[in-house]
Amino acid sequence: MTAACLIADIGGTNARFALVDEGSLAVRDIRVLAVSAHEHIEQAIRHYLAEVGQPLEGIKRACLAIACPVEQDCIDMTNSGWCFSRAALARALALDELRIINDYTALAYSLPQLAEQDKRKVGGGAARPGFPIALLGPGTGLGVGGLVDGQPLVTEGGHVDFAPNDEVELAILRHLWRRYEHVSAERLLSGMGLEHLYQALCDYHGETATAYGAADIGRHALAGSDERCVETVARFFAILGSVAGNLALTLGALGGVYITGGIVPRMTELFAESRFRERFEAKGRFRGYLEAIGTWVVVAEQPGLLGAAAALLAEEAGA
Repeated sequence: MTAACLIADIGGTNARFALVDEGSLAVRDIRVLAVSAHEHIEQAIRHYLAEVGQPLEGIKRACLAIACPVEQDCIDMTNSGWCFSRAALARALALDELRIINDYTALAYSLPQLAEQDKRKVGGGAARPGFPIALLGPGTGLGVGGLVDGQPLVTEGGHVDFAPNDEVELAILRHLWRRYEHVSAERLLSGMGLEHLYQALCDYHGETATAYGAADIGRHALAGSDERCVETVARFFAILGSVAGNLALTLGALGGVYITGGIVPRMTELFAESRFRERFEAKGRFRGYLEAIGTWVVVAEQPGLLGAAAALLAEEAGA
Protein backbone atom coordinates (compact mmCIF):
# COMPACT_ATOMS: atom_id res chain seq x y z
CA MET A 1 0.00 0.00 0.00
CA THR A 2 1.30 3.45 -0.97
CA ALA A 3 2.30 5.58 2.02
CA ALA A 4 0.48 8.83 2.69
CA CYS A 5 2.23 12.17 3.15
CA LEU A 6 0.91 15.13 5.13
CA ILE A 7 0.77 18.50 3.39
CA ALA A 8 -0.42 21.86 4.70
CA ASP A 9 -0.84 25.49 3.70
CA ILE A 10 -0.87 27.58 6.86
CA GLY A 11 -1.67 31.28 6.93
CA GLY A 12 -2.37 33.72 9.70
CA THR A 13 -6.08 32.87 9.80
CA ASN A 14 -6.56 29.35 8.40
CA ALA A 15 -4.54 26.14 8.38
CA ARG A 16 -5.36 23.93 5.40
CA PHE A 17 -4.35 20.28 5.74
CA ALA A 18 -4.52 17.39 3.30
CA LEU A 19 -2.99 14.04 2.42
CA VAL A 20 -1.25 12.97 -0.76
CA ASP A 21 0.15 9.57 -1.73
CA GLU A 22 3.88 9.20 -2.33
CA GLY A 23 4.71 10.20 -5.91
CA SER A 24 1.31 11.76 -6.54
CA LEU A 25 -0.19 15.24 -6.91
CA ALA A 26 -3.73 14.01 -6.19
CA VAL A 27 -4.59 16.00 -3.06
CA ARG A 28 -7.27 14.43 -0.85
CA ASP A 29 -8.96 14.71 2.55
CA ILE A 30 -8.75 18.50 2.62
CA ARG A 31 -9.75 20.19 5.85
CA VAL A 32 -9.53 23.86 6.84
CA LEU A 33 -8.92 24.61 10.53
CA ALA A 34 -8.96 28.00 12.22
CA VAL A 35 -5.47 28.80 13.52
CA SER A 36 -6.98 30.58 16.52
CA ALA A 37 -8.82 27.41 17.55
CA HIS A 38 -5.56 25.57 18.28
CA GLU A 39 -2.90 26.51 20.78
CA HIS A 40 -0.03 25.20 18.65
CA ILE A 41 0.64 23.49 15.34
CA GLU A 42 1.14 19.97 16.71
CA GLN A 43 -2.32 20.10 18.26
CA ALA A 44 -3.81 21.19 14.92
CA ILE A 45 -2.03 18.39 13.03
CA ARG A 46 -3.18 15.73 15.48
CA HIS A 47 -6.74 17.13 15.32
CA TYR A 48 -6.69 16.97 11.52
CA LEU A 49 -5.35 13.41 11.34
CA ALA A 50 -7.94 12.22 13.86
CA GLU A 51 -10.72 13.94 11.88
CA VAL A 52 -9.80 12.17 8.62
CA GLY A 53 -9.06 8.86 10.31
CA GLN A 54 -5.37 8.78 9.40
CA PRO A 55 -3.13 7.14 12.06
CA LEU A 56 -0.13 9.30 12.87
CA GLU A 57 2.22 6.32 12.64
CA GLY A 58 1.25 5.96 8.96
CA ILE A 59 2.73 9.38 8.13
CA LYS A 60 6.50 9.53 7.62
CA ARG A 61 6.89 12.56 5.33
CA ALA A 62 5.32 16.01 5.53
CA CYS A 63 5.58 19.35 3.76
CA LEU A 64 4.17 22.39 5.52
CA ALA A 65 3.86 25.67 3.62
CA ILE A 66 3.79 28.52 6.13
CA ALA A 67 3.24 32.27 5.79
CA CYS A 68 6.47 33.50 7.39
CA PRO A 69 10.26 33.23 7.05
CA VAL A 70 11.31 29.58 7.34
CA GLU A 71 15.12 29.62 7.22
CA GLN A 72 15.71 28.93 10.92
CA ASP A 73 14.81 25.98 13.14
CA CYS A 74 12.43 28.23 15.10
CA ILE A 75 9.38 29.06 13.00
CA ASP A 76 7.65 32.16 14.38
CA MET A 77 4.54 32.92 12.34
CA THR A 78 4.24 36.60 11.44
CA ASN A 79 0.45 36.94 11.62
CA SER A 80 -0.52 34.38 14.26
CA GLY A 81 0.61 33.15 17.68
CA TRP A 82 2.08 29.85 16.51
CA CYS A 83 5.80 29.42 17.17
CA PHE A 84 7.61 26.07 17.03
CA SER A 85 10.89 24.26 16.42
CA ARG A 86 10.90 22.24 13.23
CA ALA A 87 13.26 19.65 14.79
CA ALA A 88 11.05 19.29 17.87
CA LEU A 89 7.90 18.98 15.73
CA ALA A 90 9.49 16.26 13.58
CA ARG A 91 10.44 14.33 16.73
CA ALA A 92 6.98 14.74 18.29
CA LEU A 93 5.30 13.42 15.16
CA ALA A 94 7.95 10.70 14.56
CA LEU A 95 8.52 11.90 10.99
CA ASP A 96 11.40 10.73 8.80
CA GLU A 97 11.21 13.96 6.82
CA LEU A 98 9.62 17.30 7.65
CA ARG A 99 9.97 19.95 4.99
CA ILE A 100 8.98 23.51 5.94
CA ILE A 101 8.62 25.92 3.03
CA ASN A 102 7.33 29.47 2.68
CA ASP A 103 3.72 29.67 1.52
CA TYR A 104 4.82 31.53 -1.59
CA THR A 105 7.31 28.80 -2.40
CA ALA A 106 4.31 26.46 -2.47
CA LEU A 107 2.31 28.84 -4.65
CA ALA A 108 5.25 29.15 -7.04
CA TYR A 109 5.49 25.36 -7.26
CA SER A 110 1.75 25.21 -8.01
CA LEU A 111 1.82 27.49 -11.06
CA PRO A 112 3.01 24.91 -13.61
CA GLN A 113 0.33 22.51 -12.30
CA LEU A 114 -2.63 24.89 -12.70
CA ALA A 115 -5.27 24.14 -15.34
CA GLU A 116 -6.68 26.96 -17.48
CA GLN A 117 -9.87 27.05 -15.41
CA ASP A 118 -7.74 27.65 -12.30
CA LYS A 119 -6.73 31.17 -13.43
CA ARG A 120 -8.46 34.18 -14.96
CA LYS A 121 -6.69 36.68 -17.19
CA VAL A 122 -7.06 40.40 -16.48
CA GLY A 123 -6.13 42.87 -19.21
CA GLY A 124 -3.74 42.40 -22.09
CA GLY A 125 -0.23 41.05 -22.30
CA ALA A 126 1.02 37.49 -22.43
CA ALA A 127 3.36 35.04 -20.70
CA ARG A 128 6.75 34.55 -22.34
CA PRO A 129 8.17 31.08 -21.66
CA GLY A 130 11.50 30.95 -19.88
CA PHE A 131 11.20 34.35 -18.18
CA PRO A 132 10.63 35.05 -14.47
CA ILE A 133 7.10 34.89 -13.07
CA ALA A 134 5.90 37.16 -10.26
CA LEU A 135 3.42 36.28 -7.51
CA LEU A 136 1.67 38.48 -5.00
CA GLY A 137 -1.42 37.98 -2.93
CA PRO A 138 -3.29 40.03 -0.36
CA GLY A 139 -4.77 37.95 2.46
CA THR A 140 -4.08 38.12 6.18
CA GLY A 141 -0.82 39.74 5.05
CA LEU A 142 0.69 40.48 1.63
CA GLY A 143 2.68 37.61 0.18
CA VAL A 144 5.24 38.26 -2.56
CA GLY A 145 7.34 35.75 -4.46
CA GLY A 146 8.25 34.43 -7.86
CA LEU A 147 9.48 31.60 -10.04
CA VAL A 148 12.86 32.02 -11.76
CA ASP A 149 14.29 29.26 -13.97
CA GLY A 150 11.76 26.89 -12.42
CA GLN A 151 12.97 27.64 -8.90
CA PRO A 152 10.76 29.41 -6.33
CA LEU A 153 11.91 32.84 -5.22
CA VAL A 154 10.99 33.61 -1.60
CA THR A 155 10.79 37.27 -0.56
CA GLU A 156 9.36 39.52 2.12
CA GLY A 157 8.32 42.06 -0.51
CA GLY A 158 5.02 42.75 1.22
CA HIS A 159 6.95 44.95 3.64
CA VAL A 160 8.33 47.40 1.09
CA ASP A 161 7.34 51.05 1.56
CA PHE A 162 3.91 52.15 0.38
CA ALA A 163 4.28 54.84 -2.30
CA PRO A 164 1.25 57.12 -2.87
CA ASN A 165 0.22 57.67 -6.48
CA ASP A 166 -2.05 60.69 -6.13
CA GLU A 167 -3.32 63.25 -3.60
CA VAL A 168 -5.87 60.85 -2.10
CA GLU A 169 -3.20 58.23 -1.46
CA LEU A 170 -0.94 60.90 0.02
CA ALA A 171 -3.76 61.66 2.48
CA ILE A 172 -4.08 57.94 3.19
CA LEU A 173 -0.35 57.75 3.93
CA ARG A 174 -0.54 60.75 6.25
CA HIS A 175 -3.50 59.13 8.06
CA LEU A 176 -1.50 55.94 8.62
CA TRP A 177 1.62 57.84 9.70
CA ARG A 178 -0.32 58.88 12.79
CA ARG A 179 -0.33 55.22 13.85
CA TYR A 180 2.71 53.65 12.22
CA GLU A 181 6.31 54.80 11.82
CA HIS A 182 6.66 52.54 8.77
CA VAL A 183 3.75 52.19 6.34
CA SER A 184 4.35 49.13 4.19
CA ALA A 185 2.41 47.87 1.20
CA GLU A 186 1.00 45.17 3.51
CA ARG A 187 -0.55 47.87 5.73
CA LEU A 188 -2.89 48.58 2.80
CA LEU A 189 -2.96 45.37 0.75
CA SER A 190 -4.28 42.83 3.26
CA GLY A 191 -7.37 42.20 5.36
CA MET A 192 -6.24 44.81 7.86
CA GLY A 193 -5.33 46.97 4.87
CA LEU A 194 -8.94 47.08 3.73
CA GLU A 195 -9.87 48.35 7.19
CA HIS A 196 -7.05 50.92 7.15
CA LEU A 197 -8.08 52.15 3.71
CA TYR A 198 -11.74 52.43 4.71
CA GLN A 199 -10.90 54.40 7.86
CA ALA A 200 -8.48 56.66 6.00
CA LEU A 201 -11.01 57.38 3.24
CA CYS A 202 -13.71 58.20 5.79
CA ASP A 203 -11.23 60.59 7.42
CA TYR A 204 -10.40 62.11 4.02
CA HIS A 205 -14.10 62.74 3.36
CA GLY A 206 -14.71 64.11 6.86
CA GLU A 207 -16.95 61.19 7.85
CA THR A 208 -17.13 59.00 10.93
CA ALA A 209 -16.08 55.47 10.06
CA THR A 210 -18.44 52.62 10.88
CA ALA A 211 -16.85 49.72 12.80
CA TYR A 212 -16.53 47.55 9.69
CA GLY A 213 -14.16 44.61 9.46
CA ALA A 214 -12.58 43.51 6.19
CA ALA A 215 -15.40 41.04 5.47
CA ASP A 216 -18.02 43.77 5.99
CA ILE A 217 -16.19 46.10 3.61
CA GLY A 218 -15.95 43.41 0.95
CA ARG A 219 -19.60 42.44 1.33
CA HIS A 220 -20.84 46.03 1.01
CA ALA A 221 -18.55 46.64 -1.97
CA LEU A 222 -19.88 43.57 -3.78
CA ALA A 223 -23.47 44.60 -3.06
CA GLY A 224 -22.83 48.26 -3.86
CA SER A 225 -24.60 49.07 -0.60
CA ASP A 226 -22.06 51.47 0.91
CA GLU A 227 -20.36 54.17 -1.16
CA ARG A 228 -17.25 54.32 1.01
CA CYS A 229 -16.80 50.54 0.93
CA VAL A 230 -17.08 50.59 -2.85
CA GLU A 231 -14.43 53.32 -2.96
CA THR A 232 -12.23 51.38 -0.53
CA VAL A 233 -12.17 48.23 -2.64
CA ALA A 234 -11.62 50.23 -5.84
CA ARG A 235 -8.66 52.01 -4.23
CA PHE A 236 -7.35 48.69 -2.89
CA PHE A 237 -7.27 47.22 -6.40
CA ALA A 238 -5.67 50.36 -7.84
CA ILE A 239 -2.85 50.29 -5.27
CA LEU A 240 -2.40 46.57 -5.90
CA GLY A 241 -1.90 47.40 -9.58
CA SER A 242 0.91 49.82 -8.77
CA VAL A 243 2.63 47.34 -6.43
CA ALA A 244 2.25 44.52 -8.98
CA GLY A 245 3.77 46.71 -11.68
CA ASN A 246 6.71 47.54 -9.40
CA LEU A 247 7.25 43.83 -8.76
CA ALA A 248 7.09 43.03 -12.48
CA LEU A 249 9.76 45.64 -13.18
CA THR A 250 11.95 44.44 -10.30
CA LEU A 251 11.87 40.76 -11.34
CA GLY A 252 11.70 41.33 -15.09
CA ALA A 253 8.55 39.19 -14.90
CA LEU A 254 7.92 38.74 -18.62
CA GLY A 255 6.62 35.28 -17.74
CA GLY A 256 3.55 36.90 -16.19
CA VAL A 257 2.19 38.16 -12.90
CA TYR A 258 -0.19 36.06 -10.82
CA ILE A 259 -2.49 37.43 -8.11
CA THR A 260 -3.29 35.00 -5.32
CA GLY A 261 -4.44 35.28 -1.69
CA GLY A 262 -7.81 35.21 0.00
CA ILE A 263 -9.23 38.58 -1.10
CA VAL A 264 -9.05 39.14 -4.87
CA PRO A 265 -10.39 35.72 -5.99
CA ARG A 266 -13.61 36.46 -4.07
CA MET A 267 -14.20 39.67 -6.02
CA THR A 268 -13.03 38.82 -9.54
CA GLU A 269 -15.73 40.83 -11.34
CA LEU A 270 -14.99 44.01 -9.40
CA PHE A 271 -11.29 43.35 -9.91
CA ALA A 272 -11.66 42.98 -13.67
CA GLU A 273 -13.51 46.32 -13.83
CA SER A 274 -11.05 48.10 -11.53
CA ARG A 275 -8.05 50.32 -12.26
CA PHE A 276 -5.67 47.46 -11.45
CA ARG A 277 -4.42 47.02 -15.00
CA GLU A 278 -4.31 50.78 -15.65
CA ARG A 279 -2.12 51.31 -12.60
CA PHE A 280 -0.06 48.19 -13.40
CA GLU A 281 0.92 49.72 -16.74
CA ALA A 282 1.33 53.34 -15.52
CA LYS A 283 5.13 53.36 -15.29
CA GLY A 284 6.04 56.28 -17.55
CA ARG A 285 8.65 55.34 -20.13
CA PHE A 286 8.18 51.66 -19.29
CA ARG A 287 4.46 51.55 -20.07
CA GLY A 288 5.11 49.47 -23.17
CA TYR A 289 7.19 47.01 -21.16
CA LEU A 290 4.33 46.49 -18.69
CA GLU A 291 1.65 46.37 -21.40
CA ALA A 292 3.33 43.25 -22.80
CA ILE A 293 3.15 41.37 -19.47
CA GLY A 294 0.09 39.23 -18.78
CA THR A 295 -1.69 39.29 -15.42
CA TRP A 296 -3.85 36.54 -13.99
CA VAL A 297 -5.91 35.89 -10.86
CA VAL A 298 -5.46 32.39 -9.44
CA VAL A 299 -8.95 31.06 -8.68
CA ALA A 300 -7.97 27.46 -7.84
CA GLU A 301 -9.45 26.51 -4.47
CA GLN A 302 -6.29 25.22 -2.77
CA PRO A 303 -3.20 26.12 -4.83
CA GLY A 304 -0.99 26.12 -1.74
CA LEU A 305 -1.75 22.48 -1.03
CA LEU A 306 -1.07 21.56 -4.66
CA GLY A 307 2.23 23.42 -4.40
CA ALA A 308 3.18 21.63 -1.16
CA ALA A 309 2.52 18.32 -2.89
CA ALA A 310 4.62 19.44 -5.88
CA ALA A 311 7.44 20.44 -3.50
CA LEU A 312 7.47 16.93 -2.02
CA LEU A 313 7.50 15.46 -5.53
CA ALA A 314 10.40 17.74 -6.48
CA GLU A 315 12.28 16.56 -3.38
CA GLU A 316 11.74 12.94 -4.43
CA ALA A 317 13.13 13.76 -7.87
CA GLY A 318 16.14 15.47 -6.31
CA ALA A 319 15.19 18.94 -7.55
